[in-house]
Amino acid sequence: LKELMVFLDIAVFEIILAYLEKRNWKEAFFSVLPQRKGAVPLGEANDSSKHAPSGKDDEDNDSDSN
Repeated sequence: LKELMVFLDIAVFEIILAYLEKRNWKEAFFSVLPQRKGAVPLGEANDSSKHAPSGKDDEDNDSDSN
């Protein structure tokens, strides 16, 4: 847990430093966040991820029709 807290502290510090350089929070976050995590700003997700069925909605719809 302590190692995770140190990692988070460093990440927050790096985001703040990036903001001070770029003067843009969105650019700061996405320059620090690892690309492999697939983070995208809200409203800017690609169409395939928006329309991909999660399965839960389908289950809810099936139970309503019974």
